[in-house]
Amino acid sequence: MEFEYYIFILYFQVLKADFFPWRGEQQMYKLDIGWPKTPEHFTGQTFCVAVDSLHGLVYVGQRGDNVPKVLVFSEEGYFLHSWNDTVEMPHGIFVWNTATESSVWITDVGTGKYGHTVKQYSPLGKLKQVLGTPGNAGSSLIPLQFDQPAEIFVEETGEIYVVDGDGGMNNRLLKLSDDYKEIWLTGTNGSGIGQFKIPHSVTVDAFGRVWVADRGNKRIQVFDKVTGEWLGSWSGCFSEDGPYSVRFTADYKYLIVAQLNINRLAILAAPPVGSIGDCVMVHSVQLADETKPHLVDVDMRHGAIYVAEIGAQQVQKYVPLS
Repeated sequence: MEFEYYIFILYFQVLKADFFPWRGEQQMYKLDIGWPKTPEHFTGQTFCVAVDSLHGLVYVGQRGDNVPKVLVFSEEGYFLHSWNDTVEMPHGIFVWNTATESSVWITDVGTGKYGHTVKQYSPLGKLKQVLGTPGNAGSSLIPLQFDQPAEIFVEETGEIYVVDGDGGMNNRLLKLSDDYKEIWLTGTNGSGIGQFKIPHSVTVDAFGRVWVADRGNKRIQVFDKVTGEWLGSWSGCFSEDGPYSVRFTADYKYLIVAQLNINRLAILAAPPVGSIGDCVMVHSVQLADETKPHLVDVDMRHGAIYVAEIGAQQVQKYVPLS
């Protein structure tokens, strides 16, 4: 039954994408119906996805009892391997490459002995680093004490951005150095400037700005990556549903935003250096009902968007048409 449901969702997705483009505009992306080759490997709820553009790999974090928590596919869609050690409830996942090694960072929102942590793994799943105290929810008074950390973004320099958390007592954005020392921290619970209600996703653009999906407040907030200073916010595109995930396209011209409750990917024009202004939706991808896109990632080499869908329990790949 699960496989038949997957085929139905896939077929309906193709129909919607092909025949109902947003506002009649030309499509920007097309669903790759051949990815992955073996969807039966999705055996849990697929919460997050990360692309290793350098090595052509795609990592998927899923939840469930007695299921592998991390699945690894090739960018062509072939299943390669999985791992499970010390991962409880993955929420966000990110791949970081240097000249000599690759790492997979995972935010774990579990309440057991591995939860409330941000962890670094080798590509094969060997635990290398743990930030936070496993199993203990923290408070905003202690920088490296997390409460359901939602997502992580790591720059080439090794500097780290964490949004914390996904419904816990913390509502903050934290920047760490490459040796895990606090550089700056901002945010409390609330709806004012620089406050958050479930900061759910974080990314950095090419112009020194940090973008945060402030899910509960139905807006995106923007900060200076050096100082943490608030630069602006977008709310005009999110009256129907708040932003769940933020990722830039490879050319940094567009911001891809997942909206879970309306099953939509919004494609927003990214502002150049200067004023943040307000959001402008240039296109959207309407997904099938109950797909529930949670987090996304973008292949910064080839431009494909990968969408982790907790409703359909799958990851889908959308490729650019130009």
